[in-house]
Amino acid sequence: MTDAEDRKPQSDEARSAYDPEITSEFAIPEGLAVLRTSGDPETTSEFAVPEGMGAPQAPGAEPEGSAFSLPNTYNARQVSAAFTPPTGIPVVSLTKDAPWQDRMRAMLRMPVAERPALEPVQKADEAGPAVPRVLDLTLRIGELLLAGGEGAEDVEAAMFAVCRSYGLDRCEPNVTFTLLSISHQPSLVDDPVTASRTVRRRGTDYTRLAAVFQLVDDLTDPETHVSLEEAYRRLAEIRRNRHPYPGWVLTGANGLLAGAASVLVGGDLLVFVAAALGAMLGDRLAWLCAGRGLPEFYQFTVAATPPAAIGVALTLAHVDVKASAVITGGLFALLPGRALVAGVQDGLTGFYITAAARLLEVMYFFVGIVIGVLLVLYFGVKLGGPLNPEAAIQASHRPLIQIGASMLLSLTFAVLLQQERSTVLAVTLNGGVAWSVYGAMRFAGGISPVLSTAVAAGLVGLFGQLLSRYRFASALPYTTAAVGPLLPGSATYFGLLSIAQNDFDRGLVSLATAASLAMAIAIGVNLGSEISRMFLRFGSAGKRRAAKRTRGF
Repeated sequence: MTDAEDRKPQSDEARSAYDPEITSEFAIPEGLAVLRTSGDPETTSEFAVPEGMGAPQAPGAEPEGSAFSLPNTYNARQVSAAFTPPTGIPVVSLTKDAPWQDRMRAMLRMPVAERPALEPVQKADEAGPAVPRVLDLTLRIGELLLAGGEGAEDVEAAMFAVCRSYGLDRCEPNVTFTLLSISHQPSLVDDPVTASRTVRRRGTDYTRLAAVFQLVDDLTDPETHVSLEEAYRRLAEIRRNRHPYPGWVLTGANGLLAGAASVLVGGDLLVFVAAALGAMLGDRLAWLCAGRGLPEFYQFTVAATPPAAIGVALTLAHVDVKASAVITGGLFALLPGRALVAGVQDGLTGFYITAAARLLEVMYFFVGIVIGVLLVLYFGVKLGGPLNPEAAIQASHRPLIQIGASMLLSLTFAVLLQQERSTVLAVTLNGGVAWSVYGAMRFAGGISPVLSTAVAAGLVGLFGQLLSRYRFASALPYTTAAVGPLLPGSATYFGLLSIAQNDFDRGLVSLATAASLAMAIAIGVNLGSEISRMFLRFGSAGKRRAAKRTRGF
């Protein structure tokens, strides 16, 4: 092989390097200088940072390697100004002298980005609050409130207030009928912490409810320092406290409530005694069923039987007594007015799942009462008892006696709800005012019973909200017992009697009237409370924004 053959290039690229006549179409033309930087490729991405706009990185920061990693240009302190609408951003101002319920409720109805920043809290330690313990305390407080019959919105407001009192901002509580949950996210880039708690037992004790409200009020007071350990200690004492009234007092109150209700619908002294005996017997039977572990549905069924049996027995014995008043008085002691008001209130404030569950519970209790009364009425009709479903109950002939009976009914209802003794007098007077307004509109003015009931219940809600604001407490102890005289006991009884006599059309109409009266009570109480928040300046947290809902689109 010659030397010329050894020097012959072996490829086209080698030939182009040695032969100037052979060039590539991608080769750089001769005479065009190209600046090259050491180590940088010639091609760049369109997403690369332009020259001279390098983003500063913290010393020791790692380069971006994932699409989910924090961008190296992000800095919360140097963020660019956001778009401001032409109308400007409304200033959020909350009156510090307002009750914590209104302040927290107003903040819950705001978007998270528009809530006012949390002020420095004296309760937080230097190392910061213990987030899991604060969330656990919050859930335990919410459990007591929800189990005591408090509305879902008020439970969320209390949970939100507890979290903010210990310096936890960006908290989102969530309340359903049996489940409480709360989530806390320290910042936009930190993982959230979520905790939940199940409500398995429910009980009516407004004394315990008032104590929990007092604890939340002390936690939200900036001048009061309550540590986590102190809050846990007080919460344990609230749980251990016994009911203010013993069992025999509750049984006697149940009998007096039924007797007062029977007088309210036109009964005399004999009717009062008969209704009281039937209600007390039904209460003892219900306690016996509860001790055996039977569900509340069967407890209501058993408790509704003795008053109806006594009324039918007096009728069969041809005793000159109003059997309808006896049975109606027994129904007053069983109608679930507390759960009904709470369910409708949850629905009106946007908690539809909780409202549906509460109203379903009311329906089950009502069906249990219907079964117990219908069984007795059916046998009474078969035995030839002269029960007349067309008999009208007249309560307008004795207005002073009726007002006194309504006040006694509210007082005994307050005892059954285990209220504090300091609130019994106020709710008794509120119940007397409610019946006076109802009687004046219904009997003197001739206005429809549904409208009269709604107006009277609205005044109950208004006065109850005023009293609760005056004492910085829950409104339930001042409203629930006061609506007792307005419960539709007579309409329920006549509807069941008509069904027992195979007159289903008349019975369904009467039951529909009872349902309308019950809805009027619940809506009236809620409307009165909302009116007090809208127009009364005392304790107002500014204009409370309503919850935004979809409107069909």
